[in-house]
This record gives sequence, structure tokens and C-alpha cells, in this order.
Amino acid sequence: MKALLLRDLKLSFRSGGGFGLGLAFFLIVAILVPFGVGPENDLLSKIAAGVLWLGALLACLLSLDRIFALDWEDGSLDLLATSPLPLEAVCAVKALAHWLTTGLPLTLAAPILGLLLSLPESGYVWLITSLLLGTPALSVIGTFGAALTVGIKRGGLLLSLLVLPLYVPTLIFGAEVARRGTEGLAVNGPLALLAGISLAVIAILPFVSALVLRINLR
Repeated sequence: MKALLLRDLKLSFRSGGGFGLGLAFFLIVAILVPFGVGPENDLLSKIAAGVLWLGALLACLLSLDRIFALDWEDGSLDLLATSPLPLEAVCAVKALAHWLTTGLPLTLAAPILGLLLSLPESGYVWLITSLLLGTPALSVIGTFGAALTVGIKRGGLLLSLLVLPLYVPTLIFGAEVARRGTEGLAVNGPLALLAGISLAVIAILPFVSALVLRINLR
């Protein structure tokens, strides 16, 4: 598992597809929003948490189709499926590699981009906390979507259409945690639900993704 994780991390950094592309998209969103809604700091501070969460979600989408695509193209996915390593573990490692190269960098960059959107100081801790709890769910759900569409030519659009509805609960509760934290309100409820979603998908979806991959590889 460690060798597979290191291999995926090296491939991601060499191609720049997950790390660089996601961060660039996240930065562009943060820069363009003030042009679209106006430069008023009061308005930007109110919508900053939601905008940053939506930007992080869309940035995650950009690299989902690469989770299994390279392995499918060079035949290594068949080797992984017949290796002693359980396919469920392969899916979990793929999701972890995606989070380390996409979700974690986006989480670390979010406070810097919060400055561009006039995010109040009280919101930074809760923005980082919500992204740390929520972005793993985005990667695991994305891995499931990538398993569904592996082998389909130009399946990126289909993958986005399949995954986006599943992302909605994470987006709602993640943005709600950051918003409530920014306004000084209690965050226990949405924070618990966000953590529950992440734990549930991490516990269930690697097994479902492995089942889908086995069907697609027949």
C-alpha cells in the first residue's frame, strides 16, 4: 500500500494535474468573485466561506478523472486487480493520494485566498477545520465516481454529473460550519454531520468502488 501511495503521489506531482491545476483553479475563483459581485468588503465577507468551499469542491472535480485513467490506459489496473493487495485497499489508497495532492493543498491555501475575499478573522479556524473534515469525503466520493466511469472515453463530464449530486451534503454542511464559525454561532450540529458524512463514506465507498471496478474489468 505504501509503494502504491508513493507511486501515485509521484505521478501526480510529475504531471501537475492534481496539485497545480486544482490550486490554479481555486486561485482564479477567489480572484474573479470580487469582479462578479462587487468590491464591497461587507458583501464579500458574508459570502467568502461559501465561495471558498464551492471553489474547493470544483477544484477537486478537475482531477477526478485521473484517479484510475492512467492505470487503465497502461494496463496496471488489471495487475492491481489481480495482485495480493485487496482492491478495496487500492481504492482507499487512490482516494488518499487524491486528497494529499488536491484536498490538503486546497485546505492549506484557503486562508490565503480568504484574505482576497475579506474573510473575517473569526472564520479562518472554522474554514480550515471544515475543509480538513470535508475534503476527504470529496476525494472518496470522487474515487467512487472514477471507478464508475473508468474505461469510458471522454467520461469526465459524465463523472462530474454523477459526483456533483453526491457532493451536495458535504458542501452544505462544510459551508455552514465555516459560515456559523465566522458569525460566532454554534457549529456543533453541522460539524458533527460533516464529520459523520466523511466517516460514513470512508467506511463504505472503498468497498463499493472495488465492486464497481471488478464489474468494469470483466
